[in-house]
Amino acid sequence: MAAIPADQTWFDTIKKSFADVPIGAEDGISTTEFLEAAESLVTLFDVLGSAAFTPVKNDLLGNIEKVRKRQLAAPTESETLQALVVNELKTGKHTATEGLVWLVRGLDFTAQALRHNIDNSASELSDSFRGAYGQTLKPHHSWVIKPIFSAAMSATPYRKAFYEKLGHDQPKVNAELAKEIAALEKVVAILKAFQETPAAKWK
Repeated sequence: MAAIPADQTWFDTIKKSFADVPIGAEDGISTTEFLEAAESLVTLFDVLGSAAFTPVKNDLLGNIEKVRKRQLAAPTESETLQALVVNELKTGKHTATEGLVWLVRGLDFTAQALRHNIDNSASELSDSFRGAYGQTLKPHHSWVIKPIFSAAMSATPYRKAFYEKLGHDQPKVNAELAKEIAALEKVVAILKAFQETPAAKWK
């Protein structure tokens, strides 16, 4: 990962922040900006710096790709994530819809881990990520996948090292991280609520 300039933070280097994802009428989440923000957030796992996080990162990127593929195939029916899901399900397919379910779980995992770490300044990242994994992804993972993700939770760097990698100005890093996680939590909450509705179900 390239060094971050002294006057910037990691958040200045990403393509799209979740704070910049438009939320329209009836909580419609703009598909293009959402996918760009999700791709940007995935690079946070590069900051964590362990090869153990590669499966986590690849899982997120694979699900982003499933959603984008549907968007490119039917752009006028996919301007918001909710429209994309409803219109895909009308075709009898659910590849992107299922991909979005897993993507939201992955983003929820990331949000919960970092929220816990923000709110508990004495907690190490490994504790925050392990707790979030148990609350989000673990219940849905098979016995084959669980050890792979558990290994990643144990491979997190020390809290101090991680925050220093995000930027030299720690008060600025903390403010930017809090802003990003709050925006991410809002988007995840909207999508989780939508995914519980009959309109988003394929079985």
